[in-house]
Amino acid sequence: MTNVRIGVMYDRDWAPEGLPAFAREVEALGADELWVVEDLGWNGGISAAAVALGATERLRVGIGIAPAPLRSPVLLAMELATLARVFPGRLVAGVGHGVREWMAGVGVAPRSPLALLEETIDAVRALLRGQKVELDGRELKLDGVQLVHPATEPPPVVAGVVRPRSLELSGRVADGTLLAEGNGPRDLADALALIRKGGATADHSLVVYAFGCLGDDPQEVARTLRPMVEGQAGWLGRSPEDVFTVSGTAEQAAGQVRELAAAGADTVVLRIFGPGPARQLGAVLEALRAG
Repeated sequence: MTNVRIGVMYDRDWAPEGLPAFAREVEALGADELWVVEDLGWNGGISAAAVALGATERLRVGIGIAPAPLRSPVLLAMELATLARVFPGRLVAGVGHGVREWMAGVGVAPRSPLALLEETIDAVRALLRGQKVELDGRELKLDGVQLVHPATEPPPVVAGVVRPRSLELSGRVADGTLLAEGNGPRDLADALALIRKGGATADHSLVVYAFGCLGDDPQEVARTLRPMVEGQAGWLGRSPEDVFTVSGTAEQAAGQVRELAAAGADTVVLRIFGPGPARQLGAVLEALRAG
């Protein structure tokens, strides 16, 4: 089996009450990570992470992502520190810009998304380490704030970003970078170049989301993924044919995971569509072990 970590997303459209059972199932299958989503109007990322962590024993849980404009960095650090102390070594905290239209819709769109994200990540990481934070930034003002119960084992804070300047920012201030669905091996090479340009060290991790669908009928697999692929193509500014997926037979999907790993992914998180997502995940894991 390749040394890449394998995760799975609990999709935002799935009912929250199904999360505990799904988390236990994917842990039993041998997955390394489960990622929960915080999109405006769907689910809260901190509460979902707490549910998944409490339902499992070893699974690492990622928050992908907490929108910086929507969350006070102090409250975010307080919440993360609580989870990190109760479930040490099992949390990954994703932070990002959030969808600008959504942020504007609730009155929290920043003047400078880049400045806000950088100041948020800097503040959260420092607070988690127990430091007293004085910040007079472009977007944030913190006057000697310090956590009473900082994380005994601070979780990695990863930046969920897409654009070049944001990727450089991630390399400069975050512990890792989270790339959205649709990015293939060539995209990873370009992203890593920008992350390293920002100053990332060797321990900066790369997490990659990927649309997933398994099946022996290529046309049926394509039909299942088409709405997501076409929507993501528009968002990424590319043709649908250039949206990378982990799909096809289990062996083909395992090969695509290995391609991402060879290109620099430390973790591949599958966002699975079609019937039986846990069954599909199990088939990919089995094919990876066999290879």
